[in-house]
Amino acid sequence: MKLAIILETKEPEKAWNAFRFGVASLKKGHAVKFFLMGEAVEVEAIEDEAYDVLDQMKKLEVAGGELLACGTCLKSRQLEDKTSCPISTMFDCVEMVEWADKVVTF
Repeated sequence: MKLAIILETKEPEKAWNAFRFGVASLKKGHAVKFFLMGEAVEVEAIEDEAYDVLDQMKKLEVAGGELLACGTCLKSRQLEDKTSCPISTMFDCVEMVEWADKVVTF
């Protein structure tokens, strides 16, 4: 199955669970594309003792998940030069949704 995951929050537990869901999906053989939108483009800066979001994000990429970030959202926060994610557009998000069999949002 092809899964599109859209994350719209930088709340540590929700972001951590979204990435865990993506990693688990990849381990089950599904294709995963992940789009960071709104405040979620700030997830790389999350420091939380209980929820290691960055570790799960790295696991997603290592397992073959595709990670995209909203360029407009990054620009409004002046983070374009501080992200490791490919800077994407709303058209990329639409294409991801069109590609997917299922869309999950967090």
